[in-house]
Amino acid sequence: MKKSHPEAAILDKCREVLLLMNVHLNHFPRHEKYGLCQQIRQAAYEVYGLLVECQKRYHNKTSLSRLDVRHEQLRALVNVAFELGYYDYRDGRRSNGLTEANRRFMALSVLINELGAMIGGWIRSLRAADGAAA
Repeated sequence: MKKSHPEAAILDKCREVLLLMNVHLNHFPRHEKYGLCQQIRQAAYEVYGLLVECQKRYHNKTSLSRLDVRHEQLRALVNVAFELGYYDYRDGRRSNGLTEANRRFMALSVLINELGAMIGGWIRSLRAADGAAA
């Protein structure tokens, strides 16, 4: 089903990221439960909250820039988790499936990149509207 508003599509994409991300984070090592896992979760939830905030504000340039920065922080945290080998874990234990770890990371990374492209498009459309109004 096609959404009529681009803002609805961006919320759907963010929910998709949240759902997949939580599945992957549940498999990370136990010693990271209150470390990197918590930071990634919090960053993702803040991105979702900022998306809702941006939709509700009339003047949302500062909110969109905060959203863009927080999204980039989320991307960086997910990349650090991959570099530390946390996608190699299954049920809190290291597994031997490197290709599975790569597949899991790439699936989440692609969704995060798509979300970033949508945020960037929103920012560009706002700038274009401001340029046309001037």
